[in-house]
Amino acid sequence: MNRTFVIAKPDAVERGLVGKIISRFEEKGLKLVAAELRQLSDETLAHHYAEHLERPFYPDLKAFMSRSPAMVMVLEGPEDTYAMVRSMMGATNPADSPPGTIRGDYGTEMTENLVHGSDSNESAAREIGIFFPGL
Repeated sequence: MNRTFVIAKPDAVERGLVGKIISRFEEKGLKLVAAELRQLSDETLAHHYAEHLERPFYPDLKAFMSRSPAMVMVLEGPEDTYAMVRSMMGATNPADSPPGTIRGDYGTEMTENLVHGSDSNESAAREIGIFFPGL
C-alpha cells in the first residue's frame, strides 16, 4: 500500500466540510490511517512550506493556514495514491475545477481552496514525516 498526506485547510474546517472531504476519499477506497485536528504553528508551517518562505505571498499563506485549526491526515491506497487524491481535489483555482472534484464542488476562491495534497511520493514521505513523525 502507498501513502499520501492531505490537509483539510482552515476554510474547510470553518465551513464544516471535513467530514464530506474524508468521505469522498473513503468512498474512493482510500483508507484513513492517521488524522488530527491541529492548530498549525509558525514552525510547522515554515518547515512544510520551506520552498515558499521568501516568496511575497508567504505571510498571507501563513496567516491563513494558522488562523484556525486544520485537519491533517494520511491516506493509504494503491500505487501513486497522491495522484488519485490530487485528481479528486481538482485544480488549485476552484474556478478551473470541474464539478465532482472537491474544489469544483465546494471551493470559492483560489487563496482559500480547502485542501492540500502531496504532489509526489517523495513529497508525501517528507510531509508525513513533518506532521506524523514515526508513522
